Amino acid sequence: MEHRGIRRVVTGHDSAGKARVVEDRAVEPITSELMPGCAAYRLWGRDERPTFPDDGSPRRAEAYYPPRDGSRFMVNTIAPGELVPAPDLDQAAALAELERLMPGAWAAMEPGAPGMHTTDSIDYVLIVSGEITLELDDGERTVLRAGDVVIQNGTRHAWRNHGTESCTIVGVAIGADRTGPHNPAQ
Repeated sequence: MEHRGIRRVVTGHDSAGKARVVEDRAVEPITSELMPGCAAYRLWGRDERPTFPDDGSPRRAEAYYPPRDGSRFMVNTIAPGELVPAPDLDQAAALAELERLMPGAWAAMEPGAPGMHTTDSIDYVLIVSGEITLELDDGERTVLRAGDVVIQNGTRHAWRNHGTESCTIVGVAIGADRTGPHNPAQ
C-alpha cells in the first residue's frame, strides 16, 4: 500500500508581530516492516507549553508521546487484519529504525499484548476513514467509524482494524500527570 505525504502549513509571527506562513511542505509517512501497511505522520509537537508571539519554528519534540507540558499532532493509518511482519525480517534492524523515527513508541507497547499501550496524555482522536475497534482493559471493545471521536483519558488501549480497508485516524495528544499505577493490568 502506498502512503503519500500530508501537506503541513505552519504559521508564526514576524519581528513586527504580524502573522505569516513560515512553512508549507509535505510531511512524509513513517512506515515500518514491523507494521505492514501502516503509516504514521508526525505533524507537529513540542515538549513545553507554547508562548506567543512565536516565530513558528519547530520546537523540541523528540519522543513520540508528549511529556507533561507537551503536545503531539499525528495522523495514523492502520491496515486491516493482523499486523504480521515478514518471517525473514531483521527484527533488530527494524526496531532500531522505528526507534530512530518514533522514539519511545515501540517501548510503550506491552510485551505479550500486541498493540496495547498506556500513555500519560489526554488524546483527542477523530476517525477520518474506515473502521477501527478501540479495545480497553478486560477486552471491552467499541467499534468506531468515520466521523466518530474518542477522548482517550490516559487509559490502557489498543487499536484493532477488523475491517477490510485501512483506517485513518487523526490525533492530538496533550501531556498529563499520572498519580496512580501506570498500568493496572500488570
